[in-house]
Amino acid sequence: MAQSQTQMLLQPPPSRPQLQNIVSTVNLGCRLELKDIVMKARNAEYNPKRFAAVIMRIRDPKTTALIFSSGKIVVTGAKSERDSFTAAKKYAKIIKSIGFDEAKCNEFKIQNIVGSCDVGFPIDLENLHSSDHAEYCTYEPELFPGLVYRMKSPKVVLLIFVSGKLVVTGAKCREEIDQAFDLMRPVLLKFSRPSD
Repeated sequence: MAQSQTQMLLQPPPSRPQLQNIVSTVNLGCRLELKDIVMKARNAEYNPKRFAAVIMRIRDPKTTALIFSSGKIVVTGAKSERDSFTAAKKYAKIIKSIGFDEAKCNEFKIQNIVGSCDVGFPIDLENLHSSDHAEYCTYEPELFPGLVYRMKSPKVVLLIFVSGKLVVTGAKCREEIDQAFDLMRPVLLKFSRPSD
């Protein structure tokens, strides 16, 4: 027998959003000679014809950095805000040890946090798209299987799939991911489909 919407809402979701990727930036405060970096650092690659930055990887925390000649670094792949900051400091330390003595970890900023989870029930995307939430939705199943929901507050984008899986992106902090999930789950419950 199918559970009522109230019963489903009262049950805890099968999962809270898990952070999948954090993108952050840092400014080293000095110009960098990218050829020097790639010659002296391990786990670094540079192909200026393909991309105007050194790509460097570290294992702990497992991240990738794009290092630009302006001294700006983009760090991707961290699973927590702390890991992202730790990685940024490690990249700055590596650059400093290569010979860029004035390099410092300045202006660290989280640019994007991506989280994902499962609401615990299948969702009728067609009805959600044609409901009073239509102004926030884009759904073109011929192009992409998920519904794109642009939430106003917090200002994040949710990718919602028939299976009940969600991806939340555009957050600047963990709390925005959780807030978006907590606001969206009751809405999605109204558009739950019976399990196949």
